[in-house]
Amino acid sequence: MLIELTIQDIVLIDRLTLRLGGGLSALTGETGAGKSILLDSLGLAVGGKADKGLVRAGQDRGVVTAVFEAGEGHAVWGLLDEAGIPTEDDLIILRRQQNADGKSRAFINDQTVPVSVLRRIGQSLIEVHGQHESHGFMDEALHRDLLDDFSGVAKEREAVRRAWGDLRAIRSDIEEREAQQEAALREADYLRHVSEELERLSPQAGEEAELAERRAVLMAAEKVSEELSAAIGALGDDGLEARLSSAAGRIERAAERLGEEAAAPLLKAAQRLDGAMAEFADARGAVLDAADAFVMDEAALEETEERLFALRAAGRKYGRQPDGLHAYAEEVSQQLDLLDEGEASFSELRAREKLAAESYGKSAASLSAKRQKAAAKFSKAVMAELKPLKLDKAQFRVAVTPDAPAGAGGTDHVLFEVSTNPGAPFGPLKQIASGGELSRFVLALKTVLTAKDGRSVIVFDEVDSGVGGAVADAIGERLAKIASDAQTLVVTHSPQVAARALIHFKVEKSGKTRVKTDVRRLSDEERREEIARMLSGATVTDEARAAATKLLEAA
Repeated sequence: MLIELTIQDIVLIDRLTLRLGGGLSALTGETGAGKSILLDSLGLAVGGKADKGLVRAGQDRGVVTAVFEAGEGHAVWGLLDEAGIPTEDDLIILRRQQNADGKSRAFINDQTVPVSVLRRIGQSLIEVHGQHESHGFMDEALHRDLLDDFSGVAKEREAVRRAWGDLRAIRSDIEEREAQQEAALREADYLRHVSEELERLSPQAGEEAELAERRAVLMAAEKVSEELSAAIGALGDDGLEARLSSAAGRIERAAERLGEEAAAPLLKAAQRLDGAMAEFADARGAVLDAADAFVMDEAALEETEERLFALRAAGRKYGRQPDGLHAYAEEVSQQLDLLDEGEASFSELRAREKLAAESYGKSAASLSAKRQKAAAKFSKAVMAELKPLKLDKAQFRVAVTPDAPAGAGGTDHVLFEVSTNPGAPFGPLKQIASGGELSRFVLALKTVLTAKDGRSVIVFDEVDSGVGGAVADAIGERLAKIASDAQTLVVTHSPQVAARALIHFKVEKSGKTRVKTDVRRLSDEERREEIARMLSGATVTDEARAAATKLLEAA
């Protein structure tokens, strides 16, 4: 619901605040008083077209603020959350600043937003219908949704949506497989060459690291073997063992010529030489054993290096790390398998596609049948509203044809068509109906579809243009019916319509040197006087006052 509208420095309005209530509110006033300024201002606040001409003369900018209240389940909350706009209570504050230089700024709950976001939020809250503007009903893309709202086919639509989702998923799988196979066909010869080469190479996961470590060990063994060979040569080339043995023999013979006490040191030296020769022999044997263990295997090193270099070369050739060649070989093998499978690989998917298409077709046909049935009821209900609105010569019908591209909403194309004169061909509503007729057609449609679209506020601009008497009364009756489900504002010149309102605002000009527009809420007595003026013109007569009283009592 629109709670409050504040306008500052827009055209002839310097500043005013309009506080509204539920039900039907009427705005009346003499021609040229500025009723259109109010609607232009409201349109600006909810994301309408910016125009620097809206700024009051002599001012730098104009500002319009619209405060809305929405119920817990209203769609606007999801839109606000999607846009990242914080909400602290049930109020939504839309504000638009129009500068005299043509620039404008948009705000929601005091947060700057793009005008497109403001417009999207605004359109979820308010709906405007007039002789030249009627959101929703003129958009043929929405006619199917409007018919479905009337029909109550939510269950059938959900079944169609699910069936379409399943069918699209399967078709997506088929497209992906076909794309893979087409790519494989284009690269078949190359893939076979790669497969044969990798099969001969037979790369294994982690093989490069193992080969690199083995190569390092073999190269180290070569160096160790060289060092040990030099050590063996050093231990054996100069006859150290023979010289030690000769020295020990000479010392022992010398000791034999001496007495026991004098020979003791020589014998001790001979023993130590014997021990040294034993240690020398053990050390030499250990070096020989180590040398045998580190015999260089040149063939193993060469084989290891050839394998390692072959893996690395293949990696460079195919743009892979050597350890990734194993996975690449499997990938190539799978592509070739897919190629070899050919049409057989799609048989299961195509069978599933056929079943899914049949399921979708049945769901769409069921929905279409209910739409066809509902279209006749909808057309009849709208036709019943036309005669009281002085459109008794007009015809209305809902054309449902199953020729729309298949989709989540089914296969039906829905179009609201009218014929305004007997014998005239039917045509789209937006093309056939004139301005005044269009407003009344929309009123008839809104009456049938009352409370179906969830808007918080509905605005009708001079929907009673060019009619009076019983027709105007019928318009007022239907506006009151719509207002029982959604807050409704009507700009009207009809006393019959104004009398139906719960709240009555009068728009009027004042001032001589500097004209301004003001709006005030009328008391019961002021309201009777205004309706009397609308009935009689400039001079309000007692008869007009009596007629106004009668209208108010009847409403």
